[in-house]
Amino acid sequence: MDVRADAGVTWRAASLGLALALALMRAPAAAEGTKSFTPAQISAGAEIYARNCSPCHSPRMQDPESAADLRKFPRDQYQRFVNVIRRGQNQMPPWGDLFKPDELEALWAYVVAGER
Repeated sequence: MDVRADAGVTWRAASLGLALALALMRAPAAAEGTKSFTPAQISAGAEIYARNCSPCHSPRMQDPESAADLRKFPRDQYQRFVNVIRRGQNQMPPWGDLFKPDELEALWAYVVAGER
């Protein structure tokens, strides 16, 4: 056992380093939902949403009665978002491959950006 006065400093520095390393490992996943989208992507997503999603999730994602509130969907879970759209979940039917990848990204852009 090290009884020097500065022995705790080394342990604290190592703990801080480990915490920082863990945070950096998680950063790419968090960045997945927070990337910047172009106004064109958001606009295209708004159109896709209005046509296909608003009947259940309500216009402008405001106060859906029976569907998930997409304003609260975790912004770091794009792949989960895509999976739910393609496979369905609970009361939501599966949309399969109806949407192209760029359309899914545009829809995600609209959900992440929120109604403006």
